[in-house]
Order: sequence, then C-alpha cells, then structure tokens
Amino acid sequence: MFSLEDLGYGPFYAVQMELFEDGEELAPARVSATSHGLYELAGCEATEGELSGRLRRALGSKTRPTTGDWVAVAVTDGAAVIHHVLERQTVLQRRAARSLTEAQVVAANVEVFFVVTSANLDLNPRRLERYLTAVWDSGARPVIVLNKIDLVSDLGPLLQTIEEVAFDIAVVGVSALAGTGLDSLRGQLTRGTTFGFIGSSGVGKSSLINRLLGHDAQVTDDIRSDDRGRHATTRRELVVLPEGGVLIDTPGMRELGMLEGSGGLETAFSEVAELAEGCRFGDCQHDSEPHCAVRAAVESGALAAERLLSYQNLRREQASAETRRDPVLNANTKRRWKAIHKSMRAHPKTDPKGGQ
Repeated sequence: MFSLEDLGYGPFYAVQMELFEDGEELAPARVSATSHGLYELAGCEATEGELSGRLRRALGSKTRPTTGDWVAVAVTDGAAVIHHVLERQTVLQRRAARSLTEAQVVAANVEVFFVVTSANLDLNPRRLERYLTAVWDSGARPVIVLNKIDLVSDLGPLLQTIEEVAFDIAVVGVSALAGTGLDSLRGQLTRGTTFGFIGSSGVGKSSLINRLLGHDAQVTDDIRSDDRGRHATTRRELVVLPEGGVLIDTPGMRELGMLEGSGGLETAFSEVAELAEGCRFGDCQHDSEPHCAVRAAVESGALAAERLLSYQNLRREQASAETRRDPVLNANTKRRWKAIHKSMRAHPKTDPKGGQ
C-alpha cells in the first residue's frame, strides 16, 4: 500500500481539502485511470469510484477528472463517490482531433515529462520543439529521452540534432531492449514526484515503463516492417514505482495540436525570445518588419532559418487557437493587422542607403 505522499500528495492539495465543508467526511484520492464514467483510484480505501450527481451536472462532459487528478471522495462500504476535483498544479493539453478550439487533457499534475523519441526513424527536431513547447506550457519540466540507441552505431549526429533544440534540457540516451542507460533514467526519478511519458507511437514508452517497474505492466508491440512503431498503450494510466515515484503513460500521438500558450513557446525558443528584445517593435512578428533583430540573426547565420520558421508556425497556431476561442480578440486582431498593413502601404520600405 503506497502512502499519499508516495502518490504525490502535498501541501498544494492538502490546503484545498481543508476548505471543503461537506457534511460527510472526505478523503483525498488520485485518479489512476478512467473508463466509461468509472474512475480507478489510488490512495484511499476504495479502488474505484464515480462522480456524485451534483458534481456530474456541474462539470458537464468536457471537464471531468482525468488520469493524474486528485479528487475528494466519500467512501462507504468500499465504494467511493467523488464530490470534488482538486485544482490542478499542472495540465498538459492538446487541441482535440477534428477541432480547432476544443482542448483535450493529456495528463494532469505531472511535474516532469519524459519526451521520448527514438534513434531510428522517429527523431524529428520540429516535433521535439512542439512537444517541448507544450510541456513548458503545462507547467511541467521536460526531459528528452532518446530510446533505441542500440539501433545506431554513431549517436553523435543524433545528439547534435537534439542539442540544437534542447539547450539546457537534460537528454538521456537509453535502450529499453538492451537495458542501456536505464540507471541514468532512474536517476531522474524521485519519491513523491509524478513523471509522464509522451511521444509518438512506437518510440518505446511502455517498454521503458516495464523496465523501470521490473515487470510487464504495460502492453508492448513489435515495430512494423518499415521500422515505425505501432500503438501499444490505448489509455492513460498511472503506475507507482517501487521507489515511490509515479509514472503516467500516455497513448502515442500522431499529432499534438497547439492551443493558446502561457509562455512555453518563449521558453522552448529562448534564443529567439532573447533576440526579439533587440527588435524595433515590441510586437514584431519577425517577418517583414524593419529592424528585426531575429531576422538579422538568420541572415548572419547566428540563428537557423528552420528554427525561426518552426517558432513562427507554432506562434501562429497558438494565436489562431486563441482568437477562435475569443471572438472579441479575433475582431481586435483583424483590426490591428488591417491598420498595420495600411501603414506599411503608406510608408514604403526605406533602403538603408537612402533609396526607396
């Protein structure tokens, strides 16, 4: 039986529990998995629970608890009823499939995300930038895990590619198959801390979790003949390590659609944000504005053009999601750009040497 502290319970959640004034005694519990309106629980006397009628009506269908959430439950005869969902400390979200604005929660209350990529055909710096931006936006800290290093003879070029987007983010090279590098990965784990695994299908997230647990708790699958992986994990599930750390595996994602950001983009692209401080305009888009320090860095070779293009694409994606969710902001944005374009037409670009 793991303690609440092993499961990640701390003052942030304890203070919230003290504020509840329900007539019946409530206890904290953590959602370890969800299935068709039922919630698997850890940390309380019941292993399964369901929402109270009042909470179900209050939450609707899109804001119900997810894997990693802390909840306040009343347990009677081994059955739990969930009365409150505690405020999340962190939340990783993506744009829901076939939606331009709807958010889908990937995992809640994760402190460190292992962004898993593989050394075969999966490694893609643009995809890594997208994942890192989303993780920073969630409030968590990313660690990049390069799996399947047994498949390549020279890691140098791969590590160089990762370092070009990782900067000070820790990078751990491992092989779930051979067991290489697992001690370095275990060194990242601490008691009472929640870790999440995210990445594309087939990068080996479930195999890594099985290695860390010491037994096959997660389903795995062979890679396809084209060296790409198949989906193995089909739901988000929380598991507890023998040492007390908590892991949340997530299904492989074919895409990670961006929503409006909260600073993650500037953190993931810190060198672009730093360069932007030298731009003439505070709202410079680093496109065609005069005296753009970011574009000047690209022209001098100090900043890779692909890096800037990726930043601009993610920035536009976030801005588009934000304006669609806020019609007033959308209208103000259109008026602002209309004024900018009108001003640019009225003042043709001046050549630095004095010509037009």
